[in-house]
Amino acid sequence: MNAHTKHYAGDGSHTDSYYAASANPSPERAALTGHQDIDVCIVGAGYSGLSTGLHLVEKGYKVAIIEGARVGWGASGRNGGQIVNGLNASLQTIRKRYGQDTATFVAGLVQEGGEIIRERIKTYDINCDLKEKNIFTGLTKAHMKELEERQALWKTYGIDNQEMLDKDQLRAHINSDLYEGGLIDHSGGHMHPLNLALGEAAAFEKLGGTIYEMSRVTSVDTDAAKPVVTTDGGTLTCKTLVLCGNAYLGHVVPKLTPRVMPVSTQVMATEPLGEELAKSLLPDDACVEDIRYILDYYRLSGDKRMLFGGGTVYGGSDPTDIKAKLKANMDKVFPQLKNVKIDYAWSGNFALSFSRVPQMGRIGNNTYFAHGYSGHGVTGSHTFGRILAEAIDGDLTRFDVFENVPWYPFPGGRMFRVPYSVVGSWWYGLRDKLGV
Repeated sequence: MNAHTKHYAGDGSHTDSYYAASANPSPERAALTGHQDIDVCIVGAGYSGLSTGLHLVEKGYKVAIIEGARVGWGASGRNGGQIVNGLNASLQTIRKRYGQDTATFVAGLVQEGGEIIRERIKTYDINCDLKEKNIFTGLTKAHMKELEERQALWKTYGIDNQEMLDKDQLRAHINSDLYEGGLIDHSGGHMHPLNLALGEAAAFEKLGGTIYEMSRVTSVDTDAAKPVVTTDGGTLTCKTLVLCGNAYLGHVVPKLTPRVMPVSTQVMATEPLGEELAKSLLPDDACVEDIRYILDYYRLSGDKRMLFGGGTVYGGSDPTDIKAKLKANMDKVFPQLKNVKIDYAWSGNFALSFSRVPQMGRIGNNTYFAHGYSGHGVTGSHTFGRILAEAIDGDLTRFDVFENVPWYPFPGGRMFRVPYSVVGSWWYGLRDKLGV
């Protein structure tokens, strides 16, 4: 890849989202130039990279993060902003696939990401509109049974801060007739995701870390005794390399390319609703997601807009009309918003693993990676960042568990993984509609 190749991020500006329009002030950092040396190099200034980097500089390491665009440019600055505990794959699924010991291990850390986020916000005084509680909603009797089983299973692991809500009880939290009921997680929450990333970047730099922006990685040498990262403008040699490009790493590291598939999801933001209307829709300001295979998720912003997301496009392409794609779903949930203006609509990619379990591992002795959060990256990336930092610092206890979890390629390889996934989504979508 040469310097004349079109940059995947254009001029590096954030997508035209509500988050970018309401972002806290943040400096534009210089690109990597010349040749540099560092203890630890991290590729990607999203949550995974920032979490890993911040944990490491707190331990005294010299760390540089290389970012192809701006801090939080990818999923970390575009997502739904929901602090949802757990992985995409349920604890029941993990137990069936990988055994009770692995399920017990995962259960012990499913709430850790949210705890890390709250600690970061408090310790570094990050202004990102943090709010508490999230609600899972069911549209069918089958969904409600699934939620009841989830609550019961989590209780067996000592997680007892979830509460079932019948249809009438749910109305106290969500003013909609669409649902059969729900499950509220009192340890969940939501926040402004881009401002969280920007705040974590500022904390990282305050402790001595360096961030290079607009430094697209063109190649990575993981076979050298000291890994070398090459960008359009320079090179960086390090003792330890951490790859956190996730859905935007592209084909720079061929060994990682078949492990995940980029998938886009969409979000839109209404005009400010005003205190009265906003409170009538979501009285206690919790965030919400339903449990369909292709789900809706929504919440109120700090300035009382409805942020409504959903949809899935396998392969990572953007829909031609995001507003049209999401507006019909929002109107089903809240007919009260039928005539409300939509101020922003945007799309972004997350990395999907075939098993829906995030992956962590090593290439050679000195290169680590983490990716594949499958739509649950807000909390998972913060937890994985801590585990990566532990491993680099010599404690491989938790890292080894995840490294040894088997991963599976998408059936059909890169050529057929998209149509395969689309057919699968049709099947599960049909099951949701039929209530089975």
